[in-house]
Amino acid sequence: MKLKYENEAAVFKALSDPNRLLILEILQSGEKCACKLLEDLEISQSTLSHHMKILCEAGFVESNRQGKWMHYSINKEGYENAKKILQELESCMLTK
Repeated sequence: MKLKYENEAAVFKALSDPNRLLILEILQSGEKCACKLLEDLEISQSTLSHHMKILCEAGFVESNRQGKWMHYSINKEGYENAKKILQELESCMLTK
């Protein structure tokens, strides 16, 4: 049961930062190289890596290495999971 709540908290943590929300918006148009994300966000490589780790762990983003760069894309299953969590919370609220 505790693992369920830890996973759900990871989803909300991923959505709680403006840079991560911007990353998700950028990725909506398709897979992007980390180098492109660095240009768009004007942040350091280590900061981007931190944000991408959180987004990947929450299930919102998938990554794959191509040469020396990581490429990131949206994981639709992650969005479905977040939607399910919110629907469960909503149903609890409506029954009270």
